[in-house]
Amino acid sequence: MDPSVEALRVPEGEHVDLSKRPTRVDPIYSSKSDYKGRLKRQVQELSKLQRQFYASNTYALLLIFQAMDTAGKDGAIRHVMSGVNPQGCQVTSFGHPSPAELDHEFFWRTSQHLPERGRIGIFNRSYYEEVLIVRVHPEILQAENLPDETINGDIWTQRFDSINDHEKHLHRNGTRILKFFLHISHEQQRKRLLARIDDPSKNWKFSPADIEERQHWDEYMDSYERCIRATSTKHAPWYVVPADDKRNARLFVSRIILNTIEGLEVDYPTVTRERLEEMQTIREGLAAGKL
Repeated sequence: MDPSVEALRVPEGEHVDLSKRPTRVDPIYSSKSDYKGRLKRQVQELSKLQRQFYASNTYALLLIFQAMDTAGKDGAIRHVMSGVNPQGCQVTSFGHPSPAELDHEFFWRTSQHLPERGRIGIFNRSYYEEVLIVRVHPEILQAENLPDETINGDIWTQRFDSINDHEKHLHRNGTRILKFFLHISHEQQRKRLLARIDDPSKNWKFSPADIEERQHWDEYMDSYERCIRATSTKHAPWYVVPADDKRNARLFVSRIILNTIEGLEVDYPTVTRERLEEMQTIREGLAAGKL
């Protein structure tokens, strides 16, 4: 793993203090054109690796993106995955749970969208909402109609344990998991919210709910710290990615994904000698116009 991105990984058991984790670091690009060139090369490299990953049909890759509003989840997903064959990649966004989803255990709605072997699945928000927004807004928890002994117990520790067990199960069965927290500062979020109001092309992105959630900033930071500390593991690590600079964040995310797939050492399936001989016979027939 590159040193520049390895520093973003949260070691298992680390006491996470987001106030000490930077939201902005020195750019790893020198100019806008250098950024575009670097991203293009990494996208091309990812496209090549994704074809091998798809053909090998051995592993699945699950990418989870969590962040405060305006941190750039959509843009990171769009730019980093722009060269990936849609046949081998799927993006799922999770909003407020539906009544049917509230009546099931909290993995139910996300489990239906887990990637198959050979494919990359991207969760824009995820089951982690159950220990983030639900923790900040306990009224959502009440709507889940859970047994009293669950709600009155240490529900957050229980949910962290469930998440760790769930991810360990997925890992054992070939799904590799990367979790990205795009770490934006309170001030940078203010600037981006203003841009959504001032720029007509961004008006559609603005929602008064963003302002309401902003009032709970400290509660969200506390929830994220507890969540990341409890669920960053060797097999399913969290990466806290400085997100005040969107370009830098995209390059970091892209490199982490590339390094992970490279580490799996996947390749195109080998063909047996018998199969090669059969193909050669068929080729001769095609070349001679007999087939």
